[in-house]
Amino acid sequence: MMIEDHVLLEDWLVACRSEDVKDKPIQVKLMGERLAIFRNSKGVHAFRDLCIHRGAALSLGEVKNDCLVCPYHAWEYDDEGKCVHIPQLPEGRAIPKKAKASSYSCVEKYGLIWVNFAGNEPAIFDYKPMANAEYRNVIWGPQEVFAKPPRIIENFLDVGHLAVVHEGYLGTESHREVMDYKVNKEGKRIFSDEIAIFQPDPDGSGIPKYVYYTYEIHSPFTVSFTKRDKENDTLMTILLTVRPIDDERSVAYGILSFNYETGLTDEAIIAFQDEIFAQDKPIVENQKPEELPLDLQVELSLVCDRMSIAYRQYLKELGVKMGTA
Repeated sequence: MMIEDHVLLEDWLVACRSEDVKDKPIQVKLMGERLAIFRNSKGVHAFRDLCIHRGAALSLGEVKNDCLVCPYHAWEYDDEGKCVHIPQLPEGRAIPKKAKASSYSCVEKYGLIWVNFAGNEPAIFDYKPMANAEYRNVIWGPQEVFAKPPRIIENFLDVGHLAVVHEGYLGTESHREVMDYKVNKEGKRIFSDEIAIFQPDPDGSGIPKYVYYTYEIHSPFTVSFTKRDKENDTLMTILLTVRPIDDERSVAYGILSFNYETGLTDEAIIAFQDEIFAQDKPIVENQKPEELPLDLQVELSLVCDRMSIAYRQYLKELGVKMGTA
């Protein structure tokens, strides 16, 4: 059963990576709904993974003549969901008007595939590194997590844990203090000041130094940070976006963007990100309550938690229900 949350259902939610959808349809579970996602000459499409005839999973079928063909009785659905061929019907017999598949808005952008259940198709967020030829972009994920998206997102926005959970990687025990910073709002944009973070080896030189993080909220389940190295004049951005599978499980995806030569293969970059995420995963999967408290009196916050507080206020103002309390 689809999870009812009108704010999320009217937004673009990540479904999978572009590379996951090749010549065959795939099944993706999003917001409790089982989807069949397929590609034809016109682009990518998302249907409810259900043939109206006998309830077969359309994702088990094939793409033929630009149509999604049911694996059970070979009914053919065009990319708008209309059934255009039923092989069991005698020649000349009309196809019933009810012979349709439920379709949802679907777009391919930033190396990922996004679905909008409401069909109102708002403008998708702007991720500038993908439009800049100076950047190298690496797609990361999928990573399944037994946690609700808001907890995963807030962990990503949490600057205070870097020198604890990721000690030796993204911080050191000797430098755990976080200097005061502010969260800024410009129109719909919500982002932090640059936050100085001491890291043991931020650029691969083996020399510890301060780098500067700027966090930004793009949509309820999509956020990013940009890490600036002032000495080398380089930028790295990581965008995190989370797919709610159901009430208990989520899948995280990311885009890692660099405006400099890392000296690493895509595989090495992904492996390092997997290692970092593996350190976060047990923390996030065991947080209580599982729902993110939007009442700021429920959990004790510090000044260094301002980005997390801004995220909770943002979800509350939008009216996001899923994964919140």
